[in-house]
Amino acid sequence: MTRALVVIDVQVDFCEGGALAVAGGNAVAERIAALLASDHGYDTVAATRDWHVEPGRHFSDAPDYVRTWPAHCVAGTPGAEYHPALRDALPGGPAAVVDEVFSKGQYDDGYSGFDGVDSRLRPLSAYLRGLDVGEVDVVGIATDHCVRATAKDAAGLGFRTRVLLDLAAGVAPATVTRALDELRDAGVELVG
Repeated sequence: MTRALVVIDVQVDFCEGGALAVAGGNAVAERIAALLASDHGYDTVAATRDWHVEPGRHFSDAPDYVRTWPAHCVAGTPGAEYHPALRDALPGGPAAVVDEVFSKGQYDDGYSGFDGVDSRLRPLSAYLRGLDVGEVDVVGIATDHCVRATAKDAAGLGFRTRVLLDLAAGVAPATVTRALDELRDAGVELVG
């Protein structure tokens, strides 16, 4: 069995200065970029991105910040681009180590990376199973939303799953605490 790193939504809109900024997003992007530039030991690296086309009720002019949010990561906009620290590591970049990119949330909220598909419309689960991945480490933004949903789904699909907390940023302490409790209950290992 092989090991995978899944990098969740390290996009401009989720980092400081973005439409839905998470405190610490820029620092997490830099730390993930440093990991990717190192001899990280993963057999494959996948990245997800929010890529909203028409996500319905996910966007709101009066968001509640629980189920509805301001517009963010609209497909093709600068805010939907990956953080500059990661761009060289993406497929086609000069230091490419990310093997596949999975877009999620085109027509729904798309919290879990397992809702995403690559350019061949292959879901993340099929990609990982095709490489005989048994262990998944999850990093990125936000701990209490998309990182939580992805890690929980990974564990539910039978992958040995860890969240590397030093490489994740969350929205709010209370929701991060709830998310971590939920992940522990789902059998996800929390590291850092």
